[in-house]
Amino acid sequence: MPNNADKPAVLFSSGLGGAAAFWAPQLEAFEKRFRVVTYDQRGTGPDRSSRLPEGYSIADMADEAAALLDRLGIESCHFVGHALGGAIGLEFAHRHSQRLQRLVVINGWGRIDSHTQRCFEARAALLKHCGVAAYVRAQAIFLYSAAWASANAERLAAEDEKGVANFQGADNLRTRLTALRTWNGSDYLTTIQAEVLALAAKDDVLVPWTASQLLADRLPRGRVSLLAEGGHACTVTNPDASNTALLEFLAA
Repeated sequence: MPNNADKPAVLFSSGLGGAAAFWAPQLEAFEKRFRVVTYDQRGTGPDRSSRLPEGYSIADMADEAAALLDRLGIESCHFVGHALGGAIGLEFAHRHSQRLQRLVVINGWGRIDSHTQRCFEARAALLKHCGVAAYVRAQAIFLYSAAWASANAERLAAEDEKGVANFQGADNLRTRLTALRTWNGSDYLTTIQAEVLALAAKDDVLVPWTASQLLADRLPRGRVSLLAEGGHACTVTNPDASNTALLEFLAA
């Protein structure tokens, strides 16, 4: 979704779900100062009927983000990625460094943590043995804090219904999940020269906040910012604090 073409561009890249709509809580705050670009990742959204190729990787996703910028006539941008989207951002920084201004990785990592692997293994097993509806219903457990989920039960029920109706497909999800679980940026993190903010919520049950600290420590110009609460989807559950941290970094 491009707009404000005369302003600096910021590309938002979502996580495993791949949906541009994930960034709705950020749009109003950012459109005042930036040209905002969000997109449904390949194999998701309207493109979910197209099967992803064998061996599809995070590097492929980063190249697709660069191709999107080409189509929009954007030479360079800030990049904000959540989880899988953060891995895409780091790969983008590695493969298309001349096109990157600043990068934000939200609840992400440079090398996947053992606890996160355990969570993804459980989710993959749930999809395989229990089906799409069970997989979608369980997403809230990993995305949100228990208190927030409890207070937003009706909203989550509506999200579940929409999630099943717009599910990206089991094959595409497994392909994207394999790409995510096998990706490792450790070999090139020390070569990334862009300023990078690792933003994390300390109550994230999917990705330990320490993964963000480790990532920031490996990057030559990395820094970490911690939110006390918000869960894995902190940009949704705690948008004010998340937007403040993002804007302070990107607009500096």
